Amino acid sequence: MIKHKISKYLGKPASGFTKADIIKYMSENSIEMLNFRYVGGDGKLKTLNFVVNDLDYLEEILTTGERVDGSSLFTHIDAESSDLYVVPRYRTAFVNPFATEPTVDILCSFYTAEGKPLPGAPEELVRKSQAALRQETGLTLEALGELEFYLFSEVDDIYSITPQKGYHESHPFSKWEVIRLECMSIISSIGGRIKYGHAEVGNIIEGNMEMVQHEIEFLPVPIEDAADQIVIAKWVIREVAYRYGLHVSFAPKIVVGAAGSGMHIHMRLVKDGKNEMVDGADLSVTAKKMIGGLLKNARSLSAFGNTVPTSFLRLVPHQEAPTSICWGDRNRATLVRVPLGWRGVDNMLKDANPIEADDKNKWINKQTVELRSPDGSAHIYNLLAGVASAVLYGLKWEGSLEYAQKLYLKAGSRDRESFPQLPESCFDCADALLEERDVYEEYGVFTPHVIEGIAEDLKSYGDENLSERLFGDGEQLKKLVEDHLHCG
Repeated sequence: MIKHKISKYLGKPASGFTKADIIKYMSENSIEMLNFRYVGGDGKLKTLNFVVNDLDYLEEILTTGERVDGSSLFTHIDAESSDLYVVPRYRTAFVNPFATEPTVDILCSFYTAEGKPLPGAPEELVRKSQAALRQETGLTLEALGELEFYLFSEVDDIYSITPQKGYHESHPFSKWEVIRLECMSIISSIGGRIKYGHAEVGNIIEGNMEMVQHEIEFLPVPIEDAADQIVIAKWVIREVAYRYGLHVSFAPKIVVGAAGSGMHIHMRLVKDGKNEMVDGADLSVTAKKMIGGLLKNARSLSAFGNTVPTSFLRLVPHQEAPTSICWGDRNRATLVRVPLGWRGVDNMLKDANPIEADDKNKWINKQTVELRSPDGSAHIYNLLAGVASAVLYGLKWEGSLEYAQKLYLKAGSRDRESFPQLPESCFDCADALLEERDVYEEYGVFTPHVIEGIAEDLKSYGDENLSERLFGDGEQLKKLVEDHLHCG
């Protein structure tokens, strides 16, 4: 069952696509349009359109790429060195599901005038972080994102929604399941590895508008692919919603006082195809060191995962969004959660299906850990590169196990305020990033220029002590939310 159109036609996985494959598919299917896609400094997908005049021209652009103005794509780049190349990565090719004419889209990488990978390019940061992790430990970091988003429409007078009670609700009591299903089908058809989709908690009624929250979650893949599929999925969701005439928002907060949207990141470490997160029925030492690295660098990771002032209207005490730097088993109020991972349970299938033969197989080892602080404002490439750097730090730091044990929140405990706390503003995130920059600059993953640029952007909001300054000022809070409704 192959949904990817090019893969199905060629009879091979996307990872094996070559230039000849792309030319074959386009020529044999009479496709005369090609789009180069790439992610700029703002984390959003960009487009360069080509009309394919003839096969020679198609081979030329697939071989050489094209020039672009880097100073317009990246804020922190010198104008005199801003000419960049974009070169296609053939494995990312897909048939554009929204184009008015048959079109193939391909994600690209940035290169300098000397033909070297642009050190601060989003896709290069993720590639370098994964390479450093593999070089130092032999492990590969796999991740998946949970995309939460709201759809806005007029109130349904027939089946009204129940505020803040939308979790896994079914249509017609949950609205716009048709959009979620269409998005899932399209994302899958262009290479996204989807785990599932469902209605989320957030149901909001405000005046004659209702806002209904949905979630699409992916399967774990190497972080390079995880970043690509999140940015493509956001584009698809926005396109489908636009086609229906609806607003969609991934913002961390759309109405103060109602459930916000996160973008939780599940991750696991793999070696030779084996999940290294468990040891028998217990969490492995490797997994605990990983957690130690995430906790030790949690404040600076917020600089990548919480990038607008409204991020900190979501990260408030006594909610499922974390504020304390701690971890626990199945506790959704912790920063790092260890979800159920099928450890020590292999009897459920037989119990639910008495006539089924025992099936203790490879599917049981599915353990991940979940970072719960990021939201939809995150620049996903920066975030995953930062996460990989923090994980590598934890694996190499001698104190990581002890640190993780110190910050473990026991089941049933509510004493979260005794733990270190996450930043409370973009301004605080910037300070934390500059303090811990060595973690991200080691192994040449993030350049000093990129770190300083991110910090500068975060400080430009001037949001220090924002919660205190806007407390009780409903109009200013509403304006702040509206200003960042389409972030990410």
